[in-house]
Amino acid sequence: MGRRTRTTLTAATAAALSAALAGPAAAAPPTGDHEATRRAVRAAVAEGVPGVSVTVRERGGGTWATTAGVGDLRTGEPRSTRDHYRIGSAAKTFIATVVLQLEAEGELSLDDTVEKWLPGVVHGHDHDGSRITIRQLLNHTSGVFDVLADETFQRTYMLEDGFLRHRFDRVTPRELVAMAMTHRRDFAPGTSWKYSNTNYILAALVIERITGRPYGEAVERRIIEPLKLTATSVPRTRTTVPRPSSRAYGKLARTPDGPTHDVTEFHPSFAYSGEMVSDSADLNRFFSALLRGEVLAPRQLKEMRRTVPTTKKNERYGLGLRSYRLTCGRTVWGHGGDIHGSSSMAVTTRDGRHSLAVNFNGDWAGETKAVVEAEFCGR
Repeated sequence: MGRRTRTTLTAATAAALSAALAGPAAAAPPTGDHEATRRAVRAAVAEGVPGVSVTVRERGGGTWATTAGVGDLRTGEPRSTRDHYRIGSAAKTFIATVVLQLEAEGELSLDDTVEKWLPGVVHGHDHDGSRITIRQLLNHTSGVFDVLADETFQRTYMLEDGFLRHRFDRVTPRELVAMAMTHRRDFAPGTSWKYSNTNYILAALVIERITGRPYGEAVERRIIEPLKLTATSVPRTRTTVPRPSSRAYGKLARTPDGPTHDVTEFHPSFAYSGEMVSDSADLNRFFSALLRGEVLAPRQLKEMRRTVPTTKKNERYGLGLRSYRLTCGRTVWGHGGDIHGSSSMAVTTRDGRHSLAVNFNGDWAGETKAVVEAEFCGR
């Protein structure tokens, strides 16, 4: 999922956080003191994030981790560096990786049209699947309308009244695509760039058409099991997050007002291409292995890193993979993810030797990129 509703903490919530501003740290870092990263983590909590968990994997395989704030506003239990959490749009990198593996095996071409694999699905208003390629889905140049921008979707699954009534409803991916098709496309395919979650719902459906099985099975067999990502899963119908985990909090509102809601449990189907669960250690392992060439063949990795401009000056988008040029001039590769009660970012250097994954268990305050800046730029 790619959109967030930002609000400020209520006074009661802020008071609950004050006693847990600085959470426990893991073993001493193998290199450096990570003081800038510690400050950024504490600053996020001071800005209103309930709790933060961050893990760094460094050259030579050493790890460092720290937390701040709370994982449970009711009990005051601190966050854990081992927390599982919903990773939202960071799942797009997993989906793109499977598509590129299928391409390497000759099962599809990035230049195949969506219509070839999903006949009649991308049709409505001026959407035309015969003019959209799989590559354009993966790098968000398709022009396909983002279902998250649909007012009915927002009222039903993102705002307070609808979410509290429908949080355990099941919706199919084709229903989500059909909802998007009630709108005009954003632009003609290949002529611009705009982030659209619908693109990756379609990419997941292409995987399912080719393999004959749910896309999550392909992610598990091709990525999770070979890399031994023991904390990573595709939940399908599971409404809970595996333990250990913190509670997840959201405002469920368009404005900075209103109460804080516990949004930990919900049916993940409305977030079809952003439903995955992981932890920071697993995300570091995945993105490090990916950029080191351990998951994709060289040609497919090169295609994944072939980027196009986005709407942000210092960010570019490849095939399910972002590049971020930081203020100090360094570039890191990875993906962020926002979903109800969870905001995450996982990045690594081009050689995969220095990785960071961070999670906020609230979706309305703070910037995960500030923690990335602190770790890789020292400020």
